[in-house]
Amino acid sequence: MHLKKTDLDSTSRSTNKKALLSLAIGGFGIGLTEFVIMGILPNIADSMEISIPKAGHFIAIYALGVVIGAPIMARITNNLNPKRTLLFLMLWFTVFNTLSAFSGNYWVMMMFRFLSGMPHGAFFGIGAVVSGYLAKPGKAAQAMAIMFSGLTVANILGVPLGTYIGQEWHWGYSFVLVGIAGVATLSSLYFWMPKENLEEIDDLEAKSSSPVLKNKKLWALIALTTIGSGGFFAWYSYIAPLVISVTKLPEANVGYVMIVAGLGMFFGNFLGARMVEIFNPVKSVVISLLSMTTVLILNSIFASNSVAIFVLSFIVGVITFSITAPIQIAIIKAAKGAEKLGSSMNQSAFNMGNASGAYFGGLPMVFGLGVNYASIVGGILACIGAGIGITILYSQKVREKKAFQ
Repeated sequence: MHLKKTDLDSTSRSTNKKALLSLAIGGFGIGLTEFVIMGILPNIADSMEISIPKAGHFIAIYALGVVIGAPIMARITNNLNPKRTLLFLMLWFTVFNTLSAFSGNYWVMMMFRFLSGMPHGAFFGIGAVVSGYLAKPGKAAQAMAIMFSGLTVANILGVPLGTYIGQEWHWGYSFVLVGIAGVATLSSLYFWMPKENLEEIDDLEAKSSSPVLKNKKLWALIALTTIGSGGFFAWYSYIAPLVISVTKLPEANVGYVMIVAGLGMFFGNFLGARMVEIFNPVKSVVISLLSMTTVLILNSIFASNSVAIFVLSFIVGVITFSITAPIQIAIIKAAKGAEKLGSSMNQSAFNMGNASGAYFGGLPMVFGLGVNYASIVGGILACIGAGIGITILYSQKVREKKAFQ
């Protein structure tokens, strides 16, 4: 997405806090639907009389909807200005998430979860680019952190509340709560997002897309996001059975563990924005992924300890969301001239990580191993992601050395 050059060059504009808040509310709704299902997975499985690994397909199909939906939604909304695009995407999101609450069986739920995920990538992809232009010059990383803070607040407040509602009454009410968040987002976007068009230069985007898609660094970053974030989802997708079956805590404690993880995500989100100001974005991601590898392995060992599960969940939350701003900025820089495309691709990659993490994390249980083995799988995926990041840094260093010579 490209905005008016005068907007980019203006040094006098101030941060549009209300517009950023509207994006954060959207992030809250998206975070709620993406993560609340992990807390109520056993309830959905019991209700539909299916196994927990099979219920995990609802996590994977949502992520698949994000991956497939990003390019489709980008095409559908090609002729709309950013505000109308965001409104359209959030309307779609609200309708199908609300319908998910009334799913009576496995296949209906699969269909609505897929459709619910379709606007996710495009919303964040466009929102990440727009947020940079809603901020003061030089504050793009902080603006993105504000937008993604909606995801973290969802994990602190929305997901535990949705988990409690789903456990105490019926899991369908959790998705009604998502629908309410969607309506709140629609209202805030309508009233707070600037009415004037944030002009897109479609010809420039079209001309830039082809060379961008041939950029090896971009695809390496996409692979890094997919595999690295899969490490987190291998652990988080099965947090409910981990707390109940391994830590041996009452079901009600699942919500508390998720609150603690959400608090970690909140602080990690802004830590990541700060890391970008200190380190190269890719180096920041490598540091975080190596840390995640260590912590997830420790989690698999100490998950049976009721104190350790809270401490480690907080740390995993911090580390995971410290990756968000650095990788988003690295992707946008690599996709220069086609930032909207690159940003949307990164959201697709994140959700491919969601799907693959949930799948690979569930495999140990299929073969009769304990839920804590999902954390080991997560550690392996995070380590592979770090390896990709190190390769990118090394390649960049070699190119710079050759250019200097």
